[in-house]
Amino acid sequence: MFESLKNYTVEQLIIIATTPLYTILIVGEILLSNFQHRGYYTLKDTITNLYLMLLNGGLDLLSRGLTWGILAWFFQFHFFEIKNPILYWGLLFIAEDFVYYLLHVVDHYTRFFWAAHVTHHSSEQFNLTVGFRSSVFQPLYRFIYFIPLSLIGFKAVDMAVMYSITQIYGILVHTSYIPKLRKMPFKLIEYVIVTPSQHRVHHASNIQYLDKNMGMCLSIWDRIFGTFQEEIDDLPIKYGLTHPLENRNAANIVFHEWIALFKDIAKSNGVLTKFKHLFMPPGWSPDGSTKTSKQLREELSKNN
Repeated sequence: MFESLKNYTVEQLIIIATTPLYTILIVGEILLSNFQHRGYYTLKDTITNLYLMLLNGGLDLLSRGLTWGILAWFFQFHFFEIKNPILYWGLLFIAEDFVYYLLHVVDHYTRFFWAAHVTHHSSEQFNLTVGFRSSVFQPLYRFIYFIPLSLIGFKAVDMAVMYSITQIYGILVHTSYIPKLRKMPFKLIEYVIVTPSQHRVHHASNIQYLDKNMGMCLSIWDRIFGTFQEEIDDLPIKYGLTHPLENRNAANIVFHEWIALFKDIAKSNGVLTKFKHLFMPPGWSPDGSTKTSKQLREELSKNN
């Protein structure tokens, strides 16, 4: 019990310690963007980012007792015990980053979960506050991916601490001010670590960039599993969704894809087709009237 409270306090200290850092960097980026007339920020979009962050954080706090309880229940059946603290935390970082990669891939390739994740991609800007534009409902199911880590021997509170640490980096890569790393030895960093250039690709709505670069901290998972895409020099990035939202109020940003999904289910015939609307990739349609990112790339490749 004491150890759980101690780790929970560590998580809170991480949040408290990073808040001034985020504030300084965001204010600096806003001032620099305005001074250089780059237009990286709009007031409405920034307010929306903060609003979605608060919704996500509130839901996370409300559901934490249940999700941590489930992970603690699975932990009693763990089949490893890593006593060396350096090895423990090092393996937890690698394992959790891989689990996040899997979560992120499913969020992009399954329409039901894309409906939750789409909020993070709905901004047409790319700046540090977009890193806080959270997938509001993700805390309700994210813990499922961490169950194997509980069985391996990682405690729920330690996973929460590590997630908070990796989230720091995950937020900081949302910037346009760090260019693509082109020269050695800095170029080597891009083979291991997710860079802002790689994450700009992830937020792009260009067909060539869709559903790429899913890693939070490590880019090795994308390279291993074929979801990596380098930023192309002569292909300017267009941020946002492939079909931009006409109504950009906060409620529509959160619920628009859920509404569209259930409309498609309601008008489709057959149980199998209804299930396909839920679990096939975004863009799938039974008659081919809309296309997935893979189909769009294949079509683009044929035309070129």
